Amino acid sequence: MERADGVDHHQDIMSESDDQEAKWVQDSSVDHKGNLPNRASTGVWKASLFIITIEFSERISFFGIATNLIMYMTRVLHQDLGQAAKNVNYWTGLSTLMPLVGGFLADTYTGRFTMVLFSSLIYLMGLSLLTMSEFIPSLKPCEIVGKCIQARKIHEVVFFIALYFISIGTGGIKPCLESFGADQFDDNHPEERKQKMSYFNWWNSALCCGLLLGVTVIVSIQDNLSWGIADLVLAIFMAVTLVIFYLGKPYYRYRMPDGSPVKPMFQVLVAAFTKRKLSPPSNPSSLYESPMSKMSQGRLLCHTSGLRFLDKAAIIEEEENMGSNKKIKNQNQNPWRLQTVTRVEEMKLVLNMIPIWLTSLTFGINVAQSSTFFVKQAATMNRQISNNIIIPPASIYSIGAIAMILSVTIYDKMLVPYLRRATGDERGLTILQRIGIGLVFSVFAMVVSALVEMKRLKIVEQEIENRTKTMLSMSVFWLAPQYTVLGMGDAFTLVGMQEYFYDQVPDSMKSLGIAFYLSVIGLGSFLSSFLIIIVDHITGKICDHKSWIGKDLNMSRLDNFFWLLAALNVLNLCVYVLLARKYTYKNVQGRVVQTVGDCHNKDDGVELIA
Repeated sequence: MERADGVDHHQDIMSESDDQEAKWVQDSSVDHKGNLPNRASTGVWKASLFIITIEFSERISFFGIATNLIMYMTRVLHQDLGQAAKNVNYWTGLSTLMPLVGGFLADTYTGRFTMVLFSSLIYLMGLSLLTMSEFIPSLKPCEIVGKCIQARKIHEVVFFIALYFISIGTGGIKPCLESFGADQFDDNHPEERKQKMSYFNWWNSALCCGLLLGVTVIVSIQDNLSWGIADLVLAIFMAVTLVIFYLGKPYYRYRMPDGSPVKPMFQVLVAAFTKRKLSPPSNPSSLYESPMSKMSQGRLLCHTSGLRFLDKAAIIEEEENMGSNKKIKNQNQNPWRLQTVTRVEEMKLVLNMIPIWLTSLTFGINVAQSSTFFVKQAATMNRQISNNIIIPPASIYSIGAIAMILSVTIYDKMLVPYLRRATGDERGLTILQRIGIGLVFSVFAMVVSALVEMKRLKIVEQEIENRTKTMLSMSVFWLAPQYTVLGMGDAFTLVGMQEYFYDQVPDSMKSLGIAFYLSVIGLGSFLSSFLIIIVDHITGKICDHKSWIGKDLNMSRLDNFFWLLAALNVLNLCVYVLLARKYTYKNVQGRVVQTVGDCHNKDDGVELIA
């Protein structure tokens, strides 16, 4: 139908719709007043910079504490190497598993902004308590610094309480802050979607800059001035960036919690089991789907052919035909009996993630070495640059951070544009390809670590045999290759995992998605501690009572432990490649898709998220 002036009325409607989309963000987010966000004044980089600022501060604090923690426990608390390594791994592990709790609470009840704000205050309390444990006389580790062989019990208690306050704060900040930053980009807007892909790269660059300052400036203050001054600096910095984060409130786009994201998963399983005797239909268009207009948040997902047993949850048992439309007689259907295709596909997404998550755990074990055994290696080596400058052991960690920053920058600015042209993929490489490349780097990192440790032990043996001769100790920069290779691997695996666990989870589980990624690092730390216990027990029995991991690093065989990790990484990589080749990515319906069956044709308006 045309108007008298010859202009198609349908085109006018489409033009008006495009104008509305250009002005207002219509992805279920709201502004700070609860209205539709204005695209020009909210979100994207202007909002993300406020969010990245507090991440920068949190990473300075976390890595300033974490990378030198093993030195504090051995030098100040006077714990032996094995006990100190286990305590560091327990704390790191809990700090990266707590986000599962924080992410669930944010997605279900509080929303991301509120959770970040509340958790940052808890984090600040932990830093303040650490500071007090160093300055209040009755809480200090010793009456006279450096003159005791055992720290006071009260100091240990306050110290660990403060550490676990920081863990709790991390549990709310880490899953919500990164996903809150990603929420500032509209997936339905082509330009913002591309910016979002770069967002994860630059997020990690900010993370690494914070890490770099933490392991250089903060660690230097700890080693050369005092732990108390370092804690005070961190507390002040966190307080300042918390205020900056709050000032960005008018510029943010917010997603309101939409109830428990876990309950629908159980409903799909129960519905599928209840109808287990039914056969899935050959035509997926006969499965039940809710109209887009009835969805409060999220997007409709297309049907996929995997895990067909779950499709039974969307089979309509009672229906009546009204023309070409199928309608459920009881509009208030029981969700434990009937679920939509989108809910079924969300369940499939979570189940498909489990194997990928499991094959990422060896990477988490590798990461645990960089803040424990790598740092202890550095402590035994020649760290002197000049007569007056000695590198703190934990500062060697900065090499890995620099390698990651450079790798991320080169990948984002140089490789991605070329790969987009070569592969036709919007990302350049698919997410799982990027993670896989990082896992290959992890294998080489452990091989290099083993070779360097063999060299270090050989020099130690020579120095013991030639005590009367003047021999230079092995330079700490021999550790640079293993940190560099591991940092390059982080640029692929860490960034890839962040993007994977954010993009491939259901829309209602974005905070939990980041928590799943963090749990890889957390569980990797626990598995590292468990592996240390097993290796120590077995090698202590079969190697003439000389454990690979003894109290004295120079009398241990850490090289064999690294070879073991390299072998585990190779086996894991083989399994990962098999899983990645068969993986089906999230498949989101475009706006013109009308039925489930249309999803199989990309020309019909399907947007593939891969």
